[in-house]
Amino acid sequence: MKALKDGDSIPERMLAAYLTDPMQIELRQIPVPQIRDDEVLIRVESVGVCGSDVHYYEHGRIGRYVVERPLILGHECAGTVVRVGDGVHHLRVGDRVAVEPGVTCGRCPACKSGRYNLCPDVQFLATPPVDGAFAQYLAHRADFVYRIPDDMSFEQAALVEPFSVGLHALNRVRLQAGERVAIMGMGPVGLMCVIAAKMKGASEIVVGDVEPRRLDVALQMGATHAIHVGTQAVGEVVQDLFGGEGVDVGIETAGNPAALTSLFAMVRRGGRMGLVGMPPIAENTINVTQFVDDEIEMCGVFRYANTYPAGISLLRRIDTSSLITDAYPLSRVGEALERARTNKAGSIKVMVYPQR
Repeated sequence: MKALKDGDSIPERMLAAYLTDPMQIELRQIPVPQIRDDEVLIRVESVGVCGSDVHYYEHGRIGRYVVERPLILGHECAGTVVRVGDGVHHLRVGDRVAVEPGVTCGRCPACKSGRYNLCPDVQFLATPPVDGAFAQYLAHRADFVYRIPDDMSFEQAALVEPFSVGLHALNRVRLQAGERVAIMGMGPVGLMCVIAAKMKGASEIVVGDVEPRRLDVALQMGATHAIHVGTQAVGEVVQDLFGGEGVDVGIETAGNPAALTSLFAMVRRGGRMGLVGMPPIAENTINVTQFVDDEIEMCGVFRYANTYPAGISLLRRIDTSSLITDAYPLSRVGEALERARTNKAGSIKVMVYPQR
């Protein structure tokens, strides 16, 4: 096993923040993880607070995933390699890295077909019962760890995770250069869809949300039209913008049933729709007659696959500083989660720094 020359640089114990009950975070001293031959040990530098972290914090569950024992949250992470397993050859001690949080089996039909995000045996950080990255050190399988360039910050590297969702969404709906896209929901994933759509050459990027600040940031990131869905009829606005033709592609990121319904008033005949957001209810009513008559294609978007190398290469070019609105040390993870839960008007991406 390869490690730092100064063995004292890696302590035997570390701090980790556990969700013990809904709305209850407890800081604990636990052993630094041991690594297997195919793993690396990462000194965690930055962890973004995701909407799923907030949902587990508030409710203790997301659908069939239930927190049944104390759980470390956090999966949008980056850091520095400090130990390398004997079977790892593409990473070295000292490498700055981004972490893809879902470790898959590599053997099932989904993995073999390249759609490993659908692996039934995935071990995803901060998804019960797998502990996440709100800790000072993290052991992770090395083939899901990617070196980042020197000019990329740890914050940007942590944002590669939600950016991957945006890239995968646009790959799923086959967005082409010159097409028009509408994106509903300007949380971090929606904003990442904006960045990805601009990079893919979308000619018009229409965004919708209820929070003015998020709409302003979307315009900074490349959106061409912003619609306040609380005061404007999005379908009418889009039809007016484009002479009644609508957009080629619509993406829903907020998990809002009303937002999904609104896409049908925005997408042109023969257009495509991608559903990213998980709604609070399992079923939603759609206009099947319009769906059939307009020959609309609709697809689900679950996490991502084969996006991290491209995500690192693309996101390093973008100034993401306006997305990071709040910073907390590991000792204040509870406050970070509460901030993300209650300050949707002001906070976009809350970042936790485990080494502070």
